[in-house]
Amino acid sequence: MKRILVTILTILLTIILLGGIAAGVIFFQKYVPTKELADQKSWFRAGGEDTAIFLDNEHVETYCGKSAGGEIYLPLTWVNTELNERFYWDESGRQLIYALPENIVYADAQTQGSSGKPLLIEEDGNVWLLSSLVATYTDIRVNRYMDGEVQRIFVDTSWDPYTTMKLKKDGKIRTHGGVKSPILTTVSQDDTVDVLETMEKWSRVRTGDGYIGYIQSRLLTDARPCTPVSTFQAPVYTSISMDEPVCLVWHQVTSPEANGKMEQLMARAEGVNVIAPTWFMLTDNDGSFDSLADQDYVDAAHDMGLQVWAALDNFNRGDNVNSAILFASTDARKRLITSLMDEVERYGIDGINLDIEGIRAEAGPHYVQFIRELSVACRKKKIVLSVDTYVPSAYTAFYNRAEQGRVADYVIIMGYDEHYAGGEAGSVASLEYERTGIENTLKQVPAEKVISAIPFFTRLWLVGEDGKTTSTAMGIANAKKWVAENQMQMTWQEETGQYYGEKKVEDGTYHMWLEEEDSISLKVKLVRDYHLAGIACWKLGFEPENIWGIVKQAGH
Repeated sequence: MKRILVTILTILLTIILLGGIAAGVIFFQKYVPTKELADQKSWFRAGGEDTAIFLDNEHVETYCGKSAGGEIYLPLTWVNTELNERFYWDESGRQLIYALPENIVYADAQTQGSSGKPLLIEEDGNVWLLSSLVATYTDIRVNRYMDGEVQRIFVDTSWDPYTTMKLKKDGKIRTHGGVKSPILTTVSQDDTVDVLETMEKWSRVRTGDGYIGYIQSRLLTDARPCTPVSTFQAPVYTSISMDEPVCLVWHQVTSPEANGKMEQLMARAEGVNVIAPTWFMLTDNDGSFDSLADQDYVDAAHDMGLQVWAALDNFNRGDNVNSAILFASTDARKRLITSLMDEVERYGIDGINLDIEGIRAEAGPHYVQFIRELSVACRKKKIVLSVDTYVPSAYTAFYNRAEQGRVADYVIIMGYDEHYAGGEAGSVASLEYERTGIENTLKQVPAEKVISAIPFFTRLWLVGEDGKTTSTAMGIANAKKWVAENQMQMTWQEETGQYYGEKKVEDGTYHMWLEEEDSISLKVKLVRDYHLAGIACWKLGFEPENIWGIVKQAGH
């Protein structure tokens, strides 16, 4: 019996001992802090001259900076996307260009800053900018850490208050919350950390020597608010604003003889204070253009109390113009701007109206750079720069309306061609199309710079029996005449804010969404309702005389 009891006790003790060992192992695995050090190169995904970037306390994993000569350089592509789009790289000229309000700064790989270090590094088709250069032109804080296995740069764009706390005693900063996470760095008693996020037991913090990780909240004390103060002085892009609402009409001029018809056409244009003749037509990729500018025209317009904003386009004689090539060339942009300013000075022109249409996304950044550089020249000569732009859409976002609104004096929404030649039949400019275009533009451009352009034309559509659709553009006067002569029955459509009619013929069916006094009145009301800078009309000569009494109400 004793032998049985001894055996049982031995088994029980063994079980207890094994259970204790297992419990100890579990306790150790779960609660005893690891002393494992994080592999910093792997954690930061950088090392050597590759520098880890943190933006607003978040690790930028898709880009690395570059360290050289004791400085840190930031990748231009990332800078453009996240910090400052105005750093423009001229690929063919291998130079950096930055347009300020009244001058343009140029730099290349040999240009040195005040520190004696190159302002940029170009290597293997990539460009990096000296971080202090970026900070000079951008409202950011930059902190560099050149010690340790991995060099780091912290870029902060927020100036909101944050909290700092002190360490009660020495502690470990870990990659994640939990004692089993590897150690990034150590902190000492009385060190100060920025608290980025507080959880139940752990806090995410940023240390004074450039690490972001997690520490046990119980080790922190003495919370204090800290408010960073920006000393950055943003450039002021001054604008010219007319003392009254703009009422602009485009005058399509395709020959010298057309200039002589201006006074006759304007005799009935009540309330107009700006005329925009289509004088300048790009002809090649070198910045050349044909000019139909006329001194008698300008003098007559001024005598009538009109400003003259000469339009530059890329389509009237632009068969050989590739906008991506033209605007990407710094020499071509300079040549074009110089020539435009010569014409302005020669004829006493009051403004330039850019009407660059149909460009592709790859030309977008270059065209926007052209607008910046042209704005510098216009600002110096105190002449108005207005830019025509489409109703906003996803596929025209590259026109960068926000930047247009910052550097140009006026942004003109071309609120027409909702349906266009070669497309499906429909309204040229329904009321909702106009309203949406205005609202979406106002998300990017201040109302005091926005001009709404309305059509003095409509389209007569013929949808054939075979489904083929063709159209003819008609001015308001001619469209109303066609409706009357062909006895097309017109019905008011609330959804389009226009009269609609259709007429069956042998070859198919005619359709028309008519622009006339009532539809124009609704578009004019939008200008007032949204407190826009004014209205523009395409084009002079398409309108019945009585329309001007309605258009001028845009300023009331």
